[in-house]
Amino acid sequence: MGSGTWRKAYGALKDSTKVGLANFNSEYKDLDIAIVKATNHVECPPKERHLRRILYATSAHRPRADVAYSICTLARRLAKTKSWIVALKTLIVVHRLLREGDGTFKEDFLTYSYRGNILQIPQFKDDSSPLAWDCSAWVRTYALYLDERVECFRVLKYDVEADRLLKLPQASGKAHSRTRTLPLADLLDQLPALQKLLLRLIYCQPEGAACSNFLVQYALALVLKESFKIYCSINDGIINLVDMYFEMPKYDAIKALEIYKRAGQQAEKLSNFYDQCKHLALARTFQFPTLRQPPPSFLVTMEEYIREAPRVNIETKSLENEENQRIDNEEASQETEKPVEEEKQEPAEPEEEPQPAAEPAEEEVEPQPPATTGDLLNLDEEVNPMIADLEERNALALAIVAPGNENTTSTSRDLFALDKSGWELALVTAPSNHTNQQMDNQLAGGFDKLLLDSLYEDETRRQQIASVTYNGSIAANPFDSNDPFAMSNSFAPPSNVQLAMMAEQQQYYQAQQQQYFQIQQQQQMVMLPPQTYQQQSQYSAPSQAALSNPFGNPFSNLVAMAVPPKQSNSNLV
Repeated sequence: MGSGTWRKAYGALKDSTKVGLANFNSEYKDLDIAIVKATNHVECPPKERHLRRILYATSAHRPRADVAYSICTLARRLAKTKSWIVALKTLIVVHRLLREGDGTFKEDFLTYSYRGNILQIPQFKDDSSPLAWDCSAWVRTYALYLDERVECFRVLKYDVEADRLLKLPQASGKAHSRTRTLPLADLLDQLPALQKLLLRLIYCQPEGAACSNFLVQYALALVLKESFKIYCSINDGIINLVDMYFEMPKYDAIKALEIYKRAGQQAEKLSNFYDQCKHLALARTFQFPTLRQPPPSFLVTMEEYIREAPRVNIETKSLENEENQRIDNEEASQETEKPVEEEKQEPAEPEEEPQPAAEPAEEEVEPQPPATTGDLLNLDEEVNPMIADLEERNALALAIVAPGNENTTSTSRDLFALDKSGWELALVTAPSNHTNQQMDNQLAGGFDKLLLDSLYEDETRRQQIASVTYNGSIAANPFDSNDPFAMSNSFAPPSNVQLAMMAEQQQYYQAQQQQYFQIQQQQQMVMLPPQTYQQQSQYSAPSQAALSNPFGNPFSNLVAMAVPPKQSNSNLV
C-alpha cells in the first residue's frame, strides 16, 4: 500500500468518525453532516445537495444562531486541517455561499471575519506530495482573493457579482454597471477597491502540477466568472471618471490619473491571465473578452491638464478672493457711514427747538486737576501761642493736677523753691487729689492686672524650681550672651542624663551626711563619758550604714536617737 492510498484511507476514516459523532452529540446534526461531507478528503468538488443544505441553513429566514454556527464550523474546519483537499473544498463552499447566499450572510461573515480572520492562512502547507505542495500555494492565494472580496464588499456596500447591469438611454441602450452613474467622491473611493480585488484575482494563476488538477480548475472557474463583472465595473468607472476629469480640481485630478494608469496596467495583466487560462480544460465553457489598451495620446492630455490646472485654479481663487474682499470692504464702509450720518442728523433736531438748559450743564462739567496730597501730619502749620505757653508752664510739672485747685498749683510751683528743705520732702508733703482716686486695675474680659502679674510670677518661680531640680542650680538668664547654651536649660534633659545627674546628687548627699556625722561624733566625744561614747558609736554605726542607702528610711537614725541606751549601775559604784 502506497503512502497516497494510506492517506486516502485515513482521511475517509476521519470523515466517517466525524459523521458518526455528529449523529449522536450535535444539536445541528444535519448541518454538521452536510459540512463534513461537503469538505471531505475525496478529491472532487462538493456535491450540490450538501451545498444546498448549507445554503438553506444560512438563508435570511433562518435564525442568526444557525448562520453563526455555520460560519464557526467552516472556520474551525479550515484552521485545523492539514490536507489541501479539505482546505480547498472549504474555501469553495465559502465562495459559493458568498456568490449565491443571501445578503445577510455576507454581513454576518464580514462581522465574524473582523474577530476570527477566517480566510487568512498564510502558513498553510501540505508537503505530503509534489502535487500537494503546488496546490497548497494556490490555496493560500485563493484564500487571499476571498478575503479581499469580503473587504471590497465592505467598501462598496454591495456585491459586484450580484450587481445587475442597468440600461442607460444616454449610452445607446447598452447595459452598464453601477459605477457608470456614481458621483466623483464615491467613484474615487470604489475604483481603488475594485482594482485591488482585480489584482488579487490575477494572482490566482495556478503553477506547476496545480494547473492540471481538476479541483483547482473548478475553483479557478469561479474566479474567472467574477473577473468579467469586476473588469466591467472598473471599465465603466473609468469612462465615468474621464467624463468628469477636465472639471476636477488638481488634487482629485491627480488621484484620477493614478487610477487611469493602474487600469491600463491591470488590463494588460488580465489579458495575459486570460491567455494562459485558454490552454486549460475549463476554457471550453468560457468566452474570453478582448481587452484593449487606452490610447497614449489621451494619457498625455490628462497630464497636461494637471500641469495647467493649478494656474487656472490659483487665478480663479485669487479673483474670487479679491471680489470677496472688495465686497466686504464696501459693506464695512457702508456700515461706518451710516452711524456718521445718524450723528450728523441728530444735532439738527435741537436747532429747531433749542434747549438752553442743556448748555450750562455741559459748561459746568470740566476736567478738574488732580488734588495734591499735602502734609498729613501738619508739621508745617504754625503753632498756636496759647498752646506753646501751656507747654512751657507744664514742662517741669511732676504731677497732673485737676484744674481749679489752687493749693495743688501753688505747691507744684514751689517744689523747687530754695526755702524748702528739699524737693523729696515736697513730693511727700505736697497734697494731691490722686491719692483718693482708685486705680483702674480691671482689664478687658474682667481680668485683674494684679492677678495677671501674680500668674506670671508663679510661672517664673516654677521654671526656677524645675531648673534647680534638673540642673542642681538656678537657671541662668536665657538672654545672657556669655552662655551660648542657656536656652537649652528650659527643656528637660534625656532620661540617661537625668539618671547620671541623680547618681551625682546621691553621691553629693552621702558626702554631706558623712561630714555631718563626723562633726557630731567629735562633739559627743568631748561632752560624753567614754562608756556612753562606746554605746553611742554602736548605735550610730548601723544607722550610718542604713543612711548610706539612698532608697532606705531616712528617719531610722531619729528612732535610734529617741530611745537612749540603759546605763549600768557600775558608774554609781
